[in-house]
Amino acid sequence: MAAPFDTSKDVAESIDQLIGHTPALYLNKLNHTKAKIVLKMECENPMSSVKDRLALAIYDKAEKEGKLIRGKSIVVESTSGNTGVALAHLGAIRGYKVIITMPESMSLERRCLLRIFGAEVILTPAALGMKGAMAMAKKIVAANPNAVLAEQFATKYNALIHEETTGPEIWEQAHHNVDCFIAGVGTGGTLTGVARALKKVGSHARIIAVEPVESPVLSGGKPGPHKIQGIGAGFVPAVLDRSLIDEVFCVSGDDSIETALKLTRSDGVYCGFSGGANVYAALKIAERPGMEGKTIVTVIPSFGERYLSTVLYKSVRDEVSSLPVVDASELQD
Repeated sequence: MAAPFDTSKDVAESIDQLIGHTPALYLNKLNHTKAKIVLKMECENPMSSVKDRLALAIYDKAEKEGKLIRGKSIVVESTSGNTGVALAHLGAIRGYKVIITMPESMSLERRCLLRIFGAEVILTPAALGMKGAMAMAKKIVAANPNAVLAEQFATKYNALIHEETTGPEIWEQAHHNVDCFIAGVGTGGTLTGVARALKKVGSHARIIAVEPVESPVLSGGKPGPHKIQGIGAGFVPAVLDRSLIDEVFCVSGDDSIETALKLTRSDGVYCGFSGGANVYAALKIAERPGMEGKTIVTVIPSFGERYLSTVLYKSVRDEVSSLPVVDASELQD
């Protein structure tokens, strides 16, 4: 991994040096409780999502181990979008062909970004969810000896990068005081890695996993369709260490959307579905008895602009699509 440096003083040699070391922000206006809620702003990574960290870890560590060879290896991955964008971004500057499989239900912005960075995009039926995209990715790898599966749901690099970077960053930014850490579970990498890092430093933080109420797999329910892009893959990922989880908190798609929209106008935080879900959970946890004065940390995994074509911002699209145009005669002297 590229060596950390002070962004306020140094000029980066490569954009991968700008991955990580993201800022943290207190949630103020939307938080009406007496608990402190800290937002880890992973949307501030170069490609606007937490998945930049994972992509960097995959390339750096797999190259070091000889599993990836620049100019020869083909990187293949099944993704709901942000991991694919991060892999395509770094793949472009490192000389890799990248093939991304994803459910057709993922946002148009993500498809565009993947193509902008030269990745091949293969869409799978929405009804099959991430399992369909994963099956397609495995089929591609089986047919090409130079293809390497990134395996975000299983690779050891996923949780490890958050244990090595995100977790220690949170611990320092929260001044060694984290009473509760909350994160949505997509691959489970962020939750597992940060939880391990907190336990390493002796923190007794309560670890809370967030999942869609419509697909409560971690809670023992059945998988189902839901609106919260980025979490709730419909199965328990291999990366997730369930022994670290103290509680599973379910959030509805509607509540995640409502919270994301409120965030933009209350605290100026422009996020996606999973960010809305994380903050909704944090606010509800903060309302519980005994949480006064406690510090709750959660994650804003991605930037809101990536979701403009989705149901998240449908009301805004409908509004601006019907805006009237001022008559030209009114502008004449």
